[in-house]
Amino acid sequence: MLDYRQVEAATQIGMLTRERDRPAACAESLRVLGGLLANDAAMLMAVDPVSGDHFQLAGLECSTAQAHSLAVEFINTPWYETVVNQALPPSISDEPGQPYRRSWFYEQYVHPAGFRDGMSGALRHRGRYVGMIHVSAERPEAFGTEARRLLATVMPALAALADNAERVDDLPTDACASLVVQGQVIDLPDRERPRVLTDEPFRHLLAGFEASDGQRLRLLWPVRQDWYRVVLCRQSLLSGSQAVLVHAQPSPIPFRLSPRELDVLTRVAMGHANRTIAEGLFLSPRTVHSHIDHILRKTGTGSRAEATALALRDGLLRPLPDGLKYFLES
Repeated sequence: MLDYRQVEAATQIGMLTRERDRPAACAESLRVLGGLLANDAAMLMAVDPVSGDHFQLAGLECSTAQAHSLAVEFINTPWYETVVNQALPPSISDEPGQPYRRSWFYEQYVHPAGFRDGMSGALRHRGRYVGMIHVSAERPEAFGTEARRLLATVMPALAALADNAERVDDLPTDACASLVVQGQVIDLPDRERPRVLTDEPFRHLLAGFEASDGQRLRLLWPVRQDWYRVVLCRQSLLSGSQAVLVHAQPSPIPFRLSPRELDVLTRVAMGHANRTIAEGLFLSPRTVHSHIDHILRKTGTGSRAEATALALRDGLLRPLPDGLKYFLES
C-alpha cells in the first residue's frame, strides 16, 4: 500500500502532464521520481513517430554516452523485448538467475558507470508504445518488487509526457486531425484522420505549405460534395522534427457563396484584376464582374478591399499551391 509521500509524488507527476513546457515538466518528473524511488539516475526516453528512433526527453545524472547506449544499443538487445512485454517494470535485482548481470550490455555500459541495480519500464499511452523510463542505483538490490510497483503507478503519467502525438495546438472537440511530416500521416489519439488528406489536389497544396515559411493557413476545401474548414499549422515534435497539424471540420461555404464565387473571392484576395481572374477560371470578364457583385451583396461588404479583408480574416479561401504566399500567416 502506498504511503502519503508516495501518493503525493505520484500526484505531482500526474499534474505535470498539464504543463505546456514539456521539457521542464519531464525534468521535474524525474526529480520527483528520485524522491519516490531513491534512485541515483534516471532517463525518460521517447519514440520519434516519424523515424521510430528512441531519444532522450530528460535525464537525471546520466551522461550523453549512457543516453546514446539506451537509445541505440539497448533496443537491439533481448532485454528490450523483456521490458516491452512485461506490464510490471523488470529490475536487475529481481531477475531470476541474474543473466543480465553477465550480459555484454551490463558490462559495457551499466557496470562502468557505477550502477549495480536498475529497472526499466515500457511506456504506453492510449494503447500505443511511446517510450521507456530507466532508473539506476549505485547500491545493489535497490529495486525489489515494491519499487517495481511504485514505478508502475507513475508510468501512465510518464507515458503522457513522452507521447509525441499527444500535445498539439488546442483543437475544437469535434475536429478531425492528423500530423503530417514530409508527406507521412501520423494519426492522433482519439482523432479521426481528416478526409481532405485523401484528396490528391489537397495533398499537393499541403506539400506547398510544408515547403513554405508560413506558420498557419486557413482555408475551405471540398471532398466530393462536402466542404470543410481546414487549418494547417506548424507543429514542433519533442524529437525536434517539424510537422504540419491538419485539422478539419465539416462546414458549408459561409454567406451562401457558391464554389465558383469562392474561387473568384480567393483571386480577388490575391489582388488579381477581373481580366486575370477571367483568364485563370476560363470565364468572361462580364461573368467575373457579376460574381463579384454577388459576393459583395452576400457578404455585406462594400468593396473588393472589404471583401478581401473578410476573406483573409475568416479563411474564406480555396488557394492554389502557387498562390499560397498571399495567405500564409506568420
